[in-house]
Amino acid sequence: MTSASRTVSIERSTSESQIVLSLDLDGSGASDIDTGVPFFDHMLTAFAKHSLTDLTVRAKGDTHIDVHHTVEDTGILLGQAILEALGDKRGITRYGDALVPLDEALAQAVVDISGRPYLVHSGEPAGYEFHLIGGHFTGSMVRHFFEALVLNARLTVHLRLVEGRDPHHIAEAEFKAFARAFRQAKALDPFETGIPSTKGAL
Repeated sequence: MTSASRTVSIERSTSESQIVLSLDLDGSGASDIDTGVPFFDHMLTAFAKHSLTDLTVRAKGDTHIDVHHTVEDTGILLGQAILEALGDKRGITRYGDALVPLDEALAQAVVDISGRPYLVHSGEPAGYEFHLIGGHFTGSMVRHFFEALVLNARLTVHLRLVEGRDPHHIAEAEFKAFARAFRQAKALDPFETGIPSTKGAL
């Protein structure tokens, strides 16, 4: 099992956003988030808390146009940070599965730290992508965020809404389900002495 620090500080700057992010995969879930998109801050805080990842994000983007760039670019940077922090993935559990309720909403996430980026995202009700949550964040941003994160962290993720009606509850259940599944997958397995793959690499 690896004892190396799994901490990363990383930056991204484009004409659309400027983001500084730091994380510790072996943290306590502490967070300090300011993206200029309040509901997104709430979701990232939930991710940090339930994945036991210490996370700091400072983002400035063209939110006067749309929140899309800030949300997607934060997903890109978070994915890159996770990939870097995982290193060669020696000693990790690799797989995680979580089923999380929030009142009437129920979401399931399955995570494989596979090295192969793939997202299956299903179950959201028709029209959900058009719902405005918290005055800034549309339902479509949930998928955009996870697409960006999964691609850049090179994860395989199945994220499924089982039940749900309230847009806020749907998004939060999905973020928390992913966080809980990722928490299991990134955890160090005391019985795993190498890389958990028959290939010898992830």
